[in-house]
Amino acid sequence: MLKYTSLLPLALFAVGCGSDTYQGDTNASAQIKETYETNSQAPSSPAAAPETSSNAIEEPTFAKPKDGEEVAVIETKFGKIVLKFRPDKAPKHVENFKKLARNGFYNGTIFHRVIPGFMIQGGDPNTKDKSKPEMYGQGGPGYNVDAEFNNLDHKRGVLSMARSQDPNSAGSQFYVCVGDSAFLNREYTAFGEAVEGMDVADKIVNSPRNSSDLPDERIEMKVKIAKWPVK
Repeated sequence: MLKYTSLLPLALFAVGCGSDTYQGDTNASAQIKETYETNSQAPSSPAAAPETSSNAIEEPTFAKPKDGEEVAVIETKFGKIVLKFRPDKAPKHVENFKKLARNGFYNGTIFHRVIPGFMIQGGDPNTKDKSKPEMYGQGGPGYNVDAEFNNLDHKRGVLSMARSQDPNSAGSQFYVCVGDSAFLNREYTAFGEAVEGMDVADKIVNSPRNSSDLPDERIEMKVKIAKWPVK
C-alpha cells in the first residue's frame, strides 16, 4: 500500500498526524499557498494551456440535486453533510466514493485533519484504531484512483480527493473545503459539492485540535448513499 508523504505542503491532505511541515492557523489557505509557491521541492507542472470557454475555471453552483439523484450523506455527532456528486467532472472518483460508502468503508473513520479557513479531511481507515494516531493520514483502500484533474473551482463547499505527491495516488481520503482554495485547482480532483450541512462542516473545523490539526475529540462519521431529497 502506498505510504503517504509529508514532503510537500500541497500534499498535506495525505500526511500522517504525527509530523508535518505545516502547523495550522486561521490563515491556513493563504499560508499554504505561499509556502507551496516558494518551496523548491514543490512539483513542477506542465505549462498551462490557454484557457478557453471549454476549460476555463468553473464555479460550483451548489444547485439542489434532481429528485431521485444519488447523493452522499455524511452523518456526524454535529449533524449531517449532504454532498452532490459531479460525475461530469470526475466519474471514476464518484464511482469509487460510492462503492466505498456502500461497502461501509467509511463508517467509524474520523475527520483526522481540520484547518480553519481551509478544509476538513477524513476517509482514512487507519483512524478506526484509537491507539495509533501516528498512522492517521497514511491509510487507504489498497488501490489507487488515477487523477481526474478538472476545472471545478475549489470554492467553499467543494468535495475533493486527497493524495500524496503522486498525482495518481488517490484512494479513500477526501476533504471538504471550508474556505475558497483556488490554488488547489487542477492539482486535486474535485468531484462534488455540499448542498446541505456546511454549518456542520464549520463546527467540525472549529473543534479544538492539536498541533497536527487532529481534533482533540474523535469526530466519527457514517457515510451512506441516498436519493435526493434526503429525509
